Amino acid sequence: MSKTIHPVLLCGGSGTRLWPLSRKSYPKQFVNLMGEESLFQASAKRLAGNGFAAPSVITGADFRFVVIEQLAALEIAPADILIEPSARNTAAAICAGALVLEVREPGALMLVAPSDHVIPDPARFRAAVEAAAPAAEAGQLVTFGIRPDRPETGYGWLELSEAPDAEFSALPQPLKSFVEKPDLAKAEALLDGGMHLWNAGIFLFSTSAILDAFAKHAPETLAQAKAAVEAAERDLAFTRLAPEPWAQLEDISIDYAVMERADNLTVVPYGGAWSDLGDWQAVWREQNPDANGIVATGPATAIDCRDTLLQSTDEAQELVGIGLEDIIAVAMPDAVLVAHKDRAQDVKKAVAELKAKGAAQAETLPRDFRPWGWYESLVIGKRFQVKRIHVHPGAALSLQSHHHRAEHWIVVEGTAKVTIDDEVKLVSENQSVYIPLGAVHRMENPGKVPLTLIEVQTGSYLGEDDIIRYDDVYARGQGAKG
Repeated sequence: MSKTIHPVLLCGGSGTRLWPLSRKSYPKQFVNLMGEESLFQASAKRLAGNGFAAPSVITGADFRFVVIEQLAALEIAPADILIEPSARNTAAAICAGALVLEVREPGALMLVAPSDHVIPDPARFRAAVEAAAPAAEAGQLVTFGIRPDRPETGYGWLELSEAPDAEFSALPQPLKSFVEKPDLAKAEALLDGGMHLWNAGIFLFSTSAILDAFAKHAPETLAQAKAAVEAAERDLAFTRLAPEPWAQLEDISIDYAVMERADNLTVVPYGGAWSDLGDWQAVWREQNPDANGIVATGPATAIDCRDTLLQSTDEAQELVGIGLEDIIAVAMPDAVLVAHKDRAQDVKKAVAELKAKGAAQAETLPRDFRPWGWYESLVIGKRFQVKRIHVHPGAALSLQSHHHRAEHWIVVEGTAKVTIDDEVKLVSENQSVYIPLGAVHRMENPGKVPLTLIEVQTGSYLGEDDIIRYDDVYARGQGAKG
């Protein structure tokens, strides 16, 4: 590449259309949907190596340690992790990312990419980025258009100035217009016409070009984003954007705020495979259905079924489908989804219904991920709760106390270093320790192997917000997650 590309990975989506596997507490970009790596990890790997700088990541506070952990597993060190105080759509996130990168390297080329897409041929995609670089260096705002293979109504489309060649080469050309998500009849016409591509929401431009575009077309967004960046605070390896100016930002996409108003637009056709995994039908499509159209993942069995996805996430839970056609069935320990494939886009309606009636399953997974590891609730009663807790080697929970509950820890794997008020001791496998209500305590894993323990809580209130932190190596402050 003629100039180093700086990836900016957008990590703020909640992925409600892939409920129950993807939830607000742990959205689809961090889930291993398509193999041993998460979609976020696959995105980071795709945009790493020769010609690419260390990535910047824009995410929410609850996922900052997930980002660090998943990048560390790939041995990728991020250039920045920007923490959004709240979700404000892509215009705000991209503007903030451009402002931060412009300070670090004025005029740098930034490649903006969602972190939850599937692109099976990373080499071909990188070649398309390389083909787009000269136009971006010349001041163009470059977007990447995907070769359509069906009349998709769930995507916006891009109108070309000229038809792609037979090989669908990544040849930059002026973008004629953006097309809103069409109805089926219009989508069929766009597909048949051969002059339109899917809008992938992936962009390449220089920081100077995109900031000039914000100044011209969305000056208020630029002003508030600049205020949020200038008043940002460093927090360990993170940059927390200032919440007050951030809250004033309009919730608007980059397409509406800038792209549809700009006159320096270039599109690069991309002919390789691509999916945004926007719903369960897309997951079924990408997981290579067999001759009968069956995708069965985990302990799932299909009998006399056609064009059906069966997915069970728990080895102790068998999912069996008999005589199903065009059905999605996803089973988790705390929630089950059964839907017709044609209604895959409506899963978000189910999430809204569950949220309205106060069901925890709407947004929260049984397993809650923390910077030190994770825990999951095994049994919940009126005045007691049983959890399994996993602590990474070398990790430590905060020094804390509780107003309303006592705790009993039983170590089943590894060794725990336990602090209870002024006493510090090691607790090994098959040993236990009692933490009285109000005691100041901490659990650490001093070993080289994971620590697993069973926690039994008893008390009048068992919520995660019943916690007072006195010291925390992750600087999380107060609150359930801090």
